[in-house]
Amino acid sequence: MTKAGPASVEFRNVSMRYGAVTAVDNVSFSIEAGKLVTLLGPSGCGKTTTLRMIAGLEIASEGQIMIGGKDVTRLSAADRDVSMVFQSYALFPHMSVIENAAYGPTVKGLGKEVARDMAMSKLELVGLKGFENRFPSELSGGQQQRVAVARALVLEPQVLLFDEPLSNLDAKLRRRVREEIRELQQDLNLTVAYVTHDQEEALAVSDRIIVMSNARIAQEGAPRDLYEQPANAFVADFIGDANLIDVTVKSVADGRAEVAIGPVSVPMPARGLGIGPAKVAVRPESLLIGHEADAMALPGTIKKCAYLGNHLDIMVSTAVGELFVIQYGARDMLEPGMPVWLSFAKSGVTLIPPV
Repeated sequence: MTKAGPASVEFRNVSMRYGAVTAVDNVSFSIEAGKLVTLLGPSGCGKTTTLRMIAGLEIASEGQIMIGGKDVTRLSAADRDVSMVFQSYALFPHMSVIENAAYGPTVKGLGKEVARDMAMSKLELVGLKGFENRFPSELSGGQQQRVAVARALVLEPQVLLFDEPLSNLDAKLRRRVREEIRELQQDLNLTVAYVTHDQEEALAVSDRIIVMSNARIAQEGAPRDLYEQPANAFVADFIGDANLIDVTVKSVADGRAEVAIGPVSVPMPARGLGIGPAKVAVRPESLLIGHEADAMALPGTIKKCAYLGNHLDIMVSTAVGELFVIQYGARDMLEPGMPVWLSFAKSGVTLIPPV
């Protein structure tokens, strides 16, 4: 059985309506073959519905869905070369690990021995050799997750889909399993669409991230682009922590803006904005605390300081509101009421539209 290999996925003006409710609203994007793209957003933003439309578990109300250049918009799930790993893993409790993994080829009528060999090779791939005769109830959450991945991989689908795959695991295991998924995706050159509401997970595993909000795409791009150059307040606040400060753009020349942040003036890329009100998104680690009066820095007073092992979480009261600051490395605690001056780092300080 020769396989076609990984395939691209493309959405062209796709909408999904349930009666009067629009779950996905005129969405267009593409996933390159062999890449891992994450659909990221809060509950109810449309990301899981989008994933289910790739799988054929939901049929789009409007628009076109292409897999490997072929129009699959009206095809059923069974007629698409796609596999999905569900949030609940959806393993059959009465079947052993090997029977679960061999389910796909068995149903396709490939014969018991062939199905078993195919399943065994995938179980070995996910590190479960020796576990084949156990039942799901005898496995840890991380092991059950791997069985679900092996079962999804066994037919070598053109596209592999993950729906919140780590949400049932504890924090430490989550990190390990997300690394395993990423390694597997890269080693096998898989096309993966991955859904999560966890921004750290998205930043860690993705080639590209599509941020969704209210059934639409808020922004898409490489993880670093989204973190360092958010398009708007929603993306800035959703991907990592951000201080959102109301500011005034005083002048713009050659793509650079002079921005009034309270009493201080800070130069930064204009990003297409003109003179007038705007917002600046400032990452907590991009606020630098000084202890001597500085005309180029924003004066403030320490409100709170918490020790979190490898960093301090600090709240500073300023003329533009309370700002959240993170200081990494071993540092002395800062006492409430202490005067400080905040300056702005070169990166992690981004001009965004006022609304």
